[in-house]
Amino acid sequence: MNKPIRRVSIFCLVLILALMVRTNWVQGVQANTWADNAHNDRNKYDRYAYPRGNIIVSGSPVTTSNFVNGYRYKYKPAWTDGPMYAPVTGFSSQSYGSSQLENLEDGILAGTDSRLFFRNTLDMLTGKQKQGGDVVTTINAKAQKAAFDGLGDKKGAAVAIDPATGAILALVSTPSYDPSTIAGTDNATDGKAWTALNADKNQPMLNRALKQTYPPGSTFKLVTAAAAFENGKFQGPDDATDTPQTYILPGTNTPLNNDSPDEQCANATLKYALAISCNTVYGKIGADLGKDKMRAEAEKFGFNNPKLTIPIGVAKSVFPSDSSPDGTAQDSIGQHNTQATPLQMAMVAAAIANNGSEMEPYLVEEERAANLTTISKHSPHQLSQPVSPANAQKLQQMMEAVVQDGTGKKAQIDGVTVGGKTGTAQHGQDNSGLPFAWFVSYAKVGNSSPVAVAVVVEDGAAQSNEISGGGIAAPIAKSIMEAVLNK
Repeated sequence: MNKPIRRVSIFCLVLILALMVRTNWVQGVQANTWADNAHNDRNKYDRYAYPRGNIIVSGSPVTTSNFVNGYRYKYKPAWTDGPMYAPVTGFSSQSYGSSQLENLEDGILAGTDSRLFFRNTLDMLTGKQKQGGDVVTTINAKAQKAAFDGLGDKKGAAVAIDPATGAILALVSTPSYDPSTIAGTDNATDGKAWTALNADKNQPMLNRALKQTYPPGSTFKLVTAAAAFENGKFQGPDDATDTPQTYILPGTNTPLNNDSPDEQCANATLKYALAISCNTVYGKIGADLGKDKMRAEAEKFGFNNPKLTIPIGVAKSVFPSDSSPDGTAQDSIGQHNTQATPLQMAMVAAAIANNGSEMEPYLVEEERAANLTTISKHSPHQLSQPVSPANAQKLQQMMEAVVQDGTGKKAQIDGVTVGGKTGTAQHGQDNSGLPFAWFVSYAKVGNSSPVAVAVVVEDGAAQSNEISGGGIAAPIAKSIMEAVLNK
């Protein structure tokens, strides 16, 4: 072989070796990176090439996959009672991605989770069609419907929790949307629906139960009362407070007003002041304790925690660290710079009902393969102990007085002990916005408290003087508790 031909041969051999090295590098080392690349459309096509698993509520699926035999997509997801369950399931769209459980549990639902490898391999060897696994939620179907029907066409949210375990029994946000309308690829229908949803000023795709914070108003007085007991400022619900009829905010000439000038809040007991919701009493308690002790107690309940997930991420509820004494007084009655999600306030009620033990809230009970084999199962565990059992029982006495004799009478249930707290939260520039109506509560049967609830309503159709937590939110909470109790 002459020298030029030998050189060409060696060069070609080098090129072949380089190509082999590159091919093995891409297929062996970089395979997962390329497979997981966001621009790899094959992932989307594969996800809808076979039936997705289902999201299960009370033993029945609220999702399904319909065979459409499209060019790229063989199956299209659909939802039963989509608007009612959208805050739980989220959407799974062939054009717009996914959200909520549809996104976070996609590995199980699409059948790509590594824990399903053995099952998928067995199905492949036997020629069985691949199928995603199921996600079993903690949602109680009757409680979810009661919350959704109760909110109706109002803007707001409702959350119900099992205090003993942290299981979320209801999770509703209104107005809502139907995920089925944006599940496909047809621009004439799905694209139009997607554009309309994102343009809607009422934000139907916003999960108000988890992602929206509100001033909690007088429902936050439960945290202030807890701080008073935990710091030894008061010993019992019937202790009188050193409160003037007109309380001037510290360092100012500004009076802190009660809802009505006729309310007799001077030196009121803690229980009576909670029952009729005296701002002066609880504002003064917060100012006397100071911002540090108030913040410490709020954080025991979960405020200022940016990492809470259920597994859906939850917006951080806030109790401020930089308020002046007059601001702390207002923070302590759920105004000023205090902000809370409905889930957070349900957690407060649940911890009190559970004798001071706050359980970690969770939405997924079980993950399982298509053949119903359990992949994972949730084990409840304690998140914190915001108040001692003795002090929690004092707070229970006070909450039960609110429903029995105070502002929460519309939450009474025959044969059931109900504890609650109303709230009417001001907001907007100079409190010019329509108030938010709040109600947090729990129901007790014997020594067991199977449900705690938080409801917030933004009722734009009502007159400002008609909006109250006891009038608007309490009946919704009552219906949710009754659904859980099967009454």
